[in-house]
Amino acid sequence: MNFNILAYATYGLLTCYIILWVGRLFHKNGRIFILSLFKNNVALTDTTNDLLLMGYYLLNIGYAVIQFSYWKQIQTFEDLISSIALKTGTLLFVLVCMHYFNMLGIYFFAKKTNSFTIKS
Repeated sequence: MNFNILAYATYGLLTCYIILWVGRLFHKNGRIFILSLFKNNVALTDTTNDLLLMGYYLLNIGYAVIQFSYWKQIQTFEDLISSIALKTGTLLFVLVCMHYFNMLGIYFFAKKTNSFTIKS
């Protein structure tokens, strides 16, 4: 029996949920960092935050769709679970790496422009 269609549907739904949930979380919580970088310019902050969210969605959904072309033939239920877990884990790893590189870039940009003020 071929489980590929079930794997595609499960992976697609799981991936879309993860991408949308993480995107909304970053959009909501990342606004404060962008606001401090742009020295409380609300209009520029909101526009930049929306553009970053759109780029995030396009990049990650594109990556998830490309993963369909690299899927091997799935013959057993164990292969189904294993392949979905591997593809989802890879996507999560990519999301984590992107997040940390973005935060590193924000840190260095803020350090260069002295945008962040730490109150103790």
